[in-house]
Formats: sequence, C-alpha cells, structure tokens
Amino acid sequence: MVKPKVDGETKQEKFKRIASARTQRILEDLRLLGNCANTGTYQYSKEDVNKIFSIIEKEVKRVKSLFDKPKVEFSLE
Repeated sequence: MVKPKVDGETKQEKFKRIASARTQRILEDLRLLGNCANTGTYQYSKEDVNKIFSIIEKEVKRVKSLFDKPKVEFSLE
C-alpha cells in the first residue's frame, strides 16, 4: 500500500515512494502467476504460456519506453 503524501515531499521522493510500492505489487503478482505453473493443480499448453509472457513482455517494453521519451522543452526566447 502506498503511504500518504508527506508534507514537503519532493517529486523524487514521491516517485520513489509510489514506484517502489507499485513495483512490489507487480513482483508479488508475478510470484502468484508462477503458482499457475503447478501442473498438479492446473493444465496449460506451451501456447498458453507463450501468450501470457508475450503480452507481459510487450507491456514492459511499452512502459519502459515511457521513461526514455525525450522531454519537450519550449521557450519563446
């Protein structure tokens, strides 16, 4: 859970707080997804697994590219 904003929090502190919490959630969900590999409980094909990881990898690539975008700067001077 993301803790409430602290008075005087900088943008970097806010980023670290929120990004850390969201990353932890993603990692936990990936661990839970890994539980689906239990063939004693679940049945799946290689195609199923490939579909899952294909979409995960595409989304990771898309989100990572958001951090690499050049910042647009504007000035009338």
